Amino acid sequence: MRLTVFCLLASALLPSLAQAQGPIFTITAEESDVKFFVKASVAIDGKFNKWEATLTFPSTDVTSAVLNIKIYADSVNTGSGMKDNKLKSKDFFNASEDPYITFDSTKVVQTSPDTFDVQGTFTIRGVSKPETLSLALTGKGTGEGSIKGTMAFDRKDYGMNKGIPFVKIGDRVEVSVALKAHKVSGPPLVYKE
Repeated sequence: MRLTVFCLLASALLPSLAQAQGPIFTITAEESDVKFFVKASVAIDGKFNKWEATLTFPSTDVTSAVLNIKIYADSVNTGSGMKDNKLKSKDFFNASEDPYITFDSTKVVQTSPDTFDVQGTFTIRGVSKPETLSLALTGKGTGEGSIKGTMAFDRKDYGMNKGIPFVKIGDRVEVSVALKAHKVSGPPLVYKE
């Protein structure tokens, strides 16, 4: 009798649990990029050639999103070998000892029909601090979308206190992401309008 009741209860609950699961998306790296910019007397801007990003939804609520970005610090590309080597050094990214720069979201707040503040933990040089990535979405509801946004941080908060000889460097670093997402399966997301 107990087993029968359990089976009936399980069959009644499982369909609703399956429906509560969110959609599954993939990030297309070939159509995406992660770039940075630092105001300096000689332009310091570039991108990372190697990185990974995942976007998961535990439910259909768009604010349930979990965004994780893992950047390989030694893949920095400014177009200048001298700048790249300096950025990889212990004075900046310290890529040999701390090979990854990461952003792991902790909370998503929808700020308008197409914009979001993604709060998360940003880690560089082994130092982790809370930061916010402000994102805008295009292609909502189509199964194909672009997510673009920026995050700014003070490099000195992460132990990057040094400079480059003969170059005056600002403290504020702007990171921009442009991610192309493709829905693989699952129900549509629910947005606040």
